[in-house]
Amino acid sequence: MNFAEDPEFCSMIDRLREEIRNSGEEPSAVFEQLLGPLGTEELHHLLTVPGQPLWAREIAAFRLGLAGDPRAFETLVLLLNHRDPERCVAAAHALARLADPRTARAAAALATNELRVAYALLPVRLLAQLRAPESVPALVTVLERRLAADDPHWRVGLACVEGLGTLADPRARPVLEAALPHPRLGGAAREALGRLDA
Repeated sequence: MNFAEDPEFCSMIDRLREEIRNSGEEPSAVFEQLLGPLGTEELHHLLTVPGQPLWAREIAAFRLGLAGDPRAFETLVLLLNHRDPERCVAAAHALARLADPRTARAAAALATNELRVAYALLPVRLLAQLRAPESVPALVTVLERRLAADDPHWRVGLACVEGLGTLADPRARPVLEAALPHPRLGGAAREALGRLDA
């Protein structure tokens, strides 16, 4: 698929165009350049040249990720842990397509960092999508921390339950059983356990 036909790319561009306009600017020549037919060397230059705004780095890293260029990795990981969830979505999409062997390790580190749990939703979902050796242990660890009924980050716990159901790994059984009484996780845990038994 051409990068310009990627639905997530189109969504990112619409978001960034709005973001730039809301800042009182108009999309610049660099913005238009980043939408054109650039090679990986040109994209890498635009990613790393000093003084680039975040939106320019995001577009360049996204396109490099879709092209399978590992030089996008560090920027995409930083964006995966951004406070803006839409940036995290775009970064996760590009990282999944980059297929860099470091991605699962980085996603596991972000997901299990309790100091950043408010931003762990996309790393958790990415781990389930990657199906890497790091995925199940990290999701189990995160879910164990989310089992208190009053945990404010229950959506992260729910993503873990759903991810473990998708992965259907028997190592998840104890934590999924522990999640059964949880008022918000129980139904999904029951469904995930059903996948383990299928």
